[in-house]
Amino acid sequence: MHGKGLKFGSYTSAGTNTCDKAGFPGGLGHEQQDANLFALWGVDYLKYDNRDNRGVDARQRYQAMCDALAKTGRPIVYSLCEGGRTTPKVWTWGAPVGNLWRTTGDISDKWSSRIGKAQENRVLDGYAGPGHWNDPDMLEVGNGGMTGTEYRTHFGLWAMMSAPLLIGSDLRKVSDADLAVLTNADVIALDQDTAGRQAAVLSAVGGLVVYNKVLANGDRAVALSNETGATAAIATTAFALGLGGSASYTLKDLWTKPRARPPALRCRTGFRERRAAR
Repeated sequence: MHGKGLKFGSYTSAGTNTCDKAGFPGGLGHEQQDANLFALWGVDYLKYDNRDNRGVDARQRYQAMCDALAKTGRPIVYSLCEGGRTTPKVWTWGAPVGNLWRTTGDISDKWSSRIGKAQENRVLDGYAGPGHWNDPDMLEVGNGGMTGTEYRTHFGLWAMMSAPLLIGSDLRKVSDADLAVLTNADVIALDQDTAGRQAAVLSAVGGLVVYNKVLANGDRAVALSNETGATAAIATTAFALGLGGSASYTLKDLWTKPRARPPALRCRTGFRERRAAR
């Protein structure tokens, strides 16, 4: 895999078994043994689930694997797939332990699920930053359950929220249009902006949501997201985005690329999304 320029991700659980119905063993009580094996295999990314935990505190279980991975000497990205199920919530203690943590339950390839995950994750912007990220679950782009506009919204909002962009579809089968979404270099760059700030919600009224992300160079990325089933116009201002003092601003639409600045929106850099009625 490394010879093909790929990274190697593996999966196990912080309990006695994984989620597979066959009952494959998890890592509870065998953290160092498993971590050593992952390092031997050349694993680059470990997703650590929360199955059959036997009542052991989540912080204790996830810290044990964190310590075991560190002792191997191999840098391995550590994903805490705890799902926000336990108290205290994983995003309040996850930063010193792992690199990312699931903030939601499992996503599915439908609009209601996608919106629900975004709504749960978007209020946690204060917990994300370089090296520690909120993870609202994998991308469904290309699986066929949503429209092209809905997939652009999905991908764009995950990028606005600095979420891990984990492709959950078979790349041999996705359409050219969906592949174009997954390979949009500008949106990917927005996700990977070096400041690592998750977008904040400026307003959310009646399913019409304005997101604002401050970028490393001082620009602003803006998402105007319509969560309803009806066509709607959404607008914001440079003042609301924390900008001001200039006579004009340049707008770059990350889906349609450079275009003239519309009078309703004045910002330097923006991601704009409008979803028509289905």
